[in-house]
Amino acid sequence: MPGRELIGIEEQKQISEIFDSGSILFRHGFDNERGECYKVQEFEINFANYIGSNYSLALTSGTAALRVALAALSIGSGDEVIIPAFTFVATAEAVVESGAIPKCANINESLNIDPEGIEELITSRTKALIVVHMLGVPCELTKLKEICQKNNIFLIEDTAWGCGGSYKNKKLGTWGDVGAFSFDFAKTITTGEGGMAIFQDKKVFHKAAAWHDHGHENNPNFARWEDTRSGSGFNFRMMELQGALGIAQLQKLDFVVQKQRENSEYIWASICDIEGIQRRAEPKDSISTADALIFSVATSDIALNVRQELLNNGISTKILPEAISWHFAGLWDHIPSLVNSSNGKLRESLNYSEKLLSKCISLPISINFNKSDLPKIKKSILKGLNK
Repeated sequence: MPGRELIGIEEQKQISEIFDSGSILFRHGFDNERGECYKVQEFEINFANYIGSNYSLALTSGTAALRVALAALSIGSGDEVIIPAFTFVATAEAVVESGAIPKCANINESLNIDPEGIEELITSRTKALIVVHMLGVPCELTKLKEICQKNNIFLIEDTAWGCGGSYKNKKLGTWGDVGAFSFDFAKTITTGEGGMAIFQDKKVFHKAAAWHDHGHENNPNFARWEDTRSGSGFNFRMMELQGALGIAQLQKLDFVVQKQRENSEYIWASICDIEGIQRRAEPKDSISTADALIFSVATSDIALNVRQELLNNGISTKILPEAISWHFAGLWDHIPSLVNSSNGKLRESLNYSEKLLSKCISLPISINFNKSDLPKIKKSILKGLNK
């Protein structure tokens, strides 16, 4: 669980500064009481500088980042948004909450959205494509961006697992019109709960900033209680304590990604000679955050056997194969608009994706990985394959 493994005195120091400077926990106002301490604002500036964006907006979650992105791009009732079959349910939920209709595209061997099938789903009502760098592996962004430009639709990057990764020497999250990030307790860096959205267009950013704050435009010519507004919104503001954590965690991000990549390679080097397993494909010229090491086997039954043997030896797995119901859209029959968008054949339309996912095993990568677990991992895989 990357970022949270490194929570320590740096985070404590940042939080202490809030209480030493007036104990203001709200990101706006109280200027005479806070001693120039604006942690959320500082986090936004630092994150924008790190990621390579002029406009960043701190939010309450990665889900909120997606919802704000859709609002800022004026995507709503009756519009269609394409999402991948393999993601977290929040990607679909953000679309549904905006009033738009989610439509699912299949994945390929990278377990990310397959560029080849996207244009078949585009209609005159399609307004955006949300791509997800699932478990840290970058999508094929060159092709995906070309599709969006050709069809005049927005590209939104769900970078919940991809913070710190890159594709063709360009940070994940900066390829799209909006990049959405998550800082929940299981992500690369964490603020407990929290998220960030980054923008390419200044007008879109200002619309997002107002929308996430009940429509407040934070006009410097007016006190907050007399602030100007041009539209309604909602409340997805990040609080100062989260901003403080984010400042400290961001300084550790490159180290987190480096260690995860190193530990992933340690594990793969110890098991790559096993017959019957194949590592997840990754796009050329990409740098994954290595949130998980995923490999496939011949059948879903074998995958379940391998997982059980791993558990028997005290080794956990992550999402695949055990938590697929929260991450495979074909099983989300509790979302009517998603089912209806596939003419009632949601799972059937994503059959190829389900077959790929059902044969995969995902090993979570931690910073403090214990190399003494390597023999147990290899032994479990071998026993599961031959069960």
